[in-house]
Amino acid sequence: MSSEQNPAPEPRPRRLTYAALLAALEGGALVVGGLWVLVLGATGAPDDRQQAVTLGVTLVVLALLPLLAARGLLLRRSWSRGPAVITQLLALPIAYNLLQADSMAIPAGIALAVVAVAALVLLVNGETTRALGIKGPGRAE
Repeated sequence: MSSEQNPAPEPRPRRLTYAALLAALEGGALVVGGLWVLVLGATGAPDDRQQAVTLGVTLVVLALLPLLAARGLLLRRSWSRGPAVITQLLALPIAYNLLQADSMAIPAGIALAVVAVAALVLLVNGETTRALGIKGPGRAE
């Protein structure tokens, strides 16, 4: 019998944890926004009730992408970086459009842009890449 044991896994890097938290924050915001639109569509007098319900359901379903990515990042699943990066890339044009509005949407656009850029920086960081076990091109085992 061998007395060797598996070495303790390295602690999850903070950058990876922060990236997961930002993805979860975005997913949570999409859920809240979707539910808010659904409630307004059901209780208010929207121009088009069907459109409000469709938008609300779409936002809630879209929240699954960053929420699943956040869970995968916390569990160090290499597949999770792709959906997390896609979420951030989709957030940038939305943030740009919010910044072009001449209303209260500008602070939301600033916040979304900051979160998306910060998450992208964290996701492409070398420490995060190593923690997820992602090898570069031509470095497959």
